[in-house]
Amino acid sequence: MAIYNEITCTVACNRLKRKIPFSWDLNIYRGCEHGCKYCYAMYSHQYLGSQRYFEDINVKTNIVELLEKQLSSPKWNREVVNIGGVTDSYQPAEAKYKLMPDILRLMIKYKTPCIISTKSDLVLRDYDLIAELSQITYVNVAATITCMDEGIRGKIEPGGVDSLKRFAMLKEFSKTNASTGLHFMPIIPYLTDTQENIDALYSNAKDCNVSYVLPGVRYLRGKTRATFFEFIKQDFPGLYELLQALYKTGGTGADYKNELYKMVNELKEKYKLSSSYSKPMKEKMHRQ
Repeated sequence: MAIYNEITCTVACNRLKRKIPFSWDLNIYRGCEHGCKYCYAMYSHQYLGSQRYFEDINVKTNIVELLEKQLSSPKWNREVVNIGGVTDSYQPAEAKYKLMPDILRLMIKYKTPCIISTKSDLVLRDYDLIAELSQITYVNVAATITCMDEGIRGKIEPGGVDSLKRFAMLKEFSKTNASTGLHFMPIIPYLTDTQENIDALYSNAKDCNVSYVLPGVRYLRGKTRATFFEFIKQDFPGLYELLQALYKTGGTGADYKNELYKMVNELKEKYKLSSSYSKPMKEKMHRQ
């Protein structure tokens, strides 16, 4: 069960060392209740002296105040802000703390473009605010969806909402001026990399009129690697040795990736879907 710890922070947006293609990261929480067994951000709690990334949720209660201070500065250049690069901004804690509406109002006030990626349909609560922002500047709403088999999905992402609910959310936002996307990440070998699953994901993405689909295989290291393989041993023991052999190092190797992306690219062509969210971003920013 999650424990909410109210904390204060010294800065709202953190500048990233490299543009990818955004320059700033904004995380209103630390820790995430979605409990994804492949989460790359588990390491981040070690700096807080906690090993309970999924249970110890830190809430930055002063983040709205600090964000306005940053966005109102003459030095602010209205660069793209990635909201929730380390933790999901619409995890269950948001239903209680309701920080995102005020965050979005500031994005509107200071005409600041942003990217929002989530595994929740709670984002629909803020539909009107995001629609308003999309009329002013670039905003991207993306759903991370990895699997259409709810039996598997519920094990690897126990705190996320059903995949079909995430697609329904994307379909609603496609009615706005926002860019929408499917983040098919991470692709898990032998679990979510079947042609049947990937075809279903791309088919649903097409039906929701998304702007792009971004696929990617997880790189396993540190705390994430240990947690992932512990999960596989318990829930999918028949895949444990296969995955250990495939992940001899942090990555899966070129042979696997080449075969996987050959199939992914064929489906991308079949459904006429882009694999880049930077193109709609550049087009929208250019028009401003």
